[in-house]
Amino acid sequence: MIKKLGAVYSAGDCEFIVWSPFAKSIELCLSEGDRKISMSKDSEDYWKVSVPDLNPGEKYYFILNGNRRGDPASAYQPAGINGPSQVIDHSKFEWTDQDFNPIKLKDYIIYELHIGTFTEDGTFFSAVDKLDHLVDLGITAVEIMPVAQFPGNRNWGYDGVFPFSPQNTYGGPAGLKTLVNEAHKRGISVVLDVVYNHLGPEGNYLHEFGPYFTDKYKSLWGNSVNFDQAYSDHVRNYFIYNAVYWLSEYHIDALRLDAVQTIYDFSAYP
Repeated sequence: MIKKLGAVYSAGDCEFIVWSPFAKSIELCLSEGDRKISMSKDSEDYWKVSVPDLNPGEKYYFILNGNRRGDPASAYQPAGINGPSQVIDHSKFEWTDQDFNPIKLKDYIIYELHIGTFTEDGTFFSAVDKLDHLVDLGITAVEIMPVAQFPGNRNWGYDGVFPFSPQNTYGGPAGLKTLVNEAHKRGISVVLDVVYNHLGPEGNYLHEFGPYFTDKYKSLWGNSVNFDQAYSDHVRNYFIYNAVYWLSEYHIDALRLDAVQTIYDFSAYP
């Protein structure tokens, strides 16, 4: 069973969940630091706290080892990699793609699309204006290059550090959902490029929360993700939940996994 992570919002209440096996204590810091709430750890090292009557859009940090850190499963980083995380109510978006019938994967004619350079504005919203052009080209699927929150305003996207958070300068969660919804209206499937072999160096605090990385394997970008060493079940959960998250909350049709040759897993059930 996949374990949820991040700020899980539902009907006015929000449960905050973060995995951190070695932390002595973790506090939830709300309203830019005006409100601090202690979190409790369960038997599998998931720290949790439920907050009633919380409004979507609330910004928060976790206080880990005395340092403010964004949520490793943050749904949105409105101020970038070093800013607070933000609670998102995913149910508020009005999807209109219920009748979308995606074609089979073997029939995909894919257009690889970089949000930051595809249009002059470089946003999810402005990309919508070009979708009819792609239909005229005969494109049946767009592959969006990585959009997980990265440092700066424009980037290839392969050094993202918040895997659940669509890039703020591209338009954030609302922008990505709008692009997917509009693509589906035109019969275009959407593939999202995801990076599960490493995280970027700048703004990457994931290692402070737990053993997400291992020095047993090396890649071109440093230590590899810990998919088969101690505690790896929960590291796997983080990335599996991420994959399911894109499919369920953003209606993504397929994922393109980056550099699978540097994903090492020699466990019994890889």
